[in-house]
Amino acid sequence: MELVSYSYWKRNQIKAIFNRFPSSVVTFRMVRNYYFVYSVQWSEMDTMVIREDLKEMEWLLNEELGLVHFYENRKRAY
Repeated sequence: MELVSYSYWKRNQIKAIFNRFPSSVVTFRMVRNYYFVYSVQWSEMDTMVIREDLKEMEWLLNEELGLVHFYENRKRAY
């Protein structure tokens, strides 16, 4: 999976598009020093989003923003 695009949205939020789910918009919120998936505006044109996909999305976005160290060291890792 690849991060296609992202943009800053309201306060501490980012909206992102991933190549595996091109018609679905994923909203991330910041918690402490990293971003996590807050919601997915899922489109029926895309396949179902499963937990493993959500974890990969979180990792990709945090890596892009240089926050992967904080993400990997969070208290509750899956």
